[in-house]
Amino acid sequence: MTYRSQPDRRTLLRGVVGGAAALGLASFATACSSSDAAESRSKDGKTELTLGQHSNGAAVPAKVTVAQVDAIRNTLPQGVLDGGKLVIGIGALPAGFPPLAFVGDDQQTLTGSEPDLGRLVAAVFGLEPDIKNSTWENLFVGIDSGKTEVGVSNITDTEERKRKYDFASYRQDNLAFVVPKTDSWNFSDYQSLAGKTVAVGSGTNQERILLEWKKKLQGEGKDLQVKYFPSNNDTFVALAAGKIDAYFGPNPGAAYQVRQTQSTPNAVRIAGTFSGAGSSLQGLIAATTKKDSGLAKPLAAAINHLIEDGTYATWLKVWNLSNEAVKTSQINPPGLPLDNS
Repeated sequence: MTYRSQPDRRTLLRGVVGGAAALGLASFATACSSSDAAESRSKDGKTELTLGQHSNGAAVPAKVTVAQVDAIRNTLPQGVLDGGKLVIGIGALPAGFPPLAFVGDDQQTLTGSEPDLGRLVAAVFGLEPDIKNSTWENLFVGIDSGKTEVGVSNITDTEERKRKYDFASYRQDNLAFVVPKTDSWNFSDYQSLAGKTVAVGSGTNQERILLEWKKKLQGEGKDLQVKYFPSNNDTFVALAAGKIDAYFGPNPGAAYQVRQTQSTPNAVRIAGTFSGAGSSLQGLIAATTKKDSGLAKPLAAAINHLIEDGTYATWLKVWNLSNEAVKTSQINPPGLPLDNS
């Protein structure tokens, strides 16, 4: 969700509340695969999955049943079929980033929206999910080497990455404004920020966008105050105290904060979103495979099947990410341009 060399993970980590450590993330380094804890396969080609399992409140769990779709399975590369499993890469070491990928409250299950989607896609293929967790850098090493067949780890579709990878989109890449739940203000465009004080992470894509809006407002004789805090906890303490009007950060982190505070005196809500790619392009998050691996088309078909049968909507609702829904999965859609990615 930023345009730099590690856009997705770095920016998102700034949007995760500091209390994430309570989820047992310190044990993340020991987690490699957690598919057994999350699913059971029946003999009739159907897989029963519990989405949002062991999320420690980050999700509202739901059970789904996914049937193998032979018409999609038969389009998989023969090598993947012969292996009997789908090797799914997650780049969340060392700390994890709820609600997207983190170690659950059982201290072993790799949970989050991203591994859950990987499990759903594997079920459509009729394959066992083999989820591998690594650092962000080693996620791409795994894809490049062929040891990882698909990365499902909040990876932004960019034109630069298309030189090496194929994409099948599955979520919008959005930024969000977070305000106290009792505040009626909503973001519509940059002009709605006039007179506001907004916190943002330093060195992020969202800071760049916010500062551009500040400059525009100044040209119109209006003011926008931009504030910085050393930690996410400090940001939300300031929000609760009325020292800032809003926080601007990655939508998944905002959605997580909404879920975590919903029953507290300092409950927050999302007051509007904006594309992480800017005003001219809707940014997209995509399943990522080695270029010309033959997997992009079946991945998009599997995601579209999940969209059509309603499982996709359930998955997003479980993780409070319904505001990032796409209508269809696209293969190699327009991505962040080369001069920004």
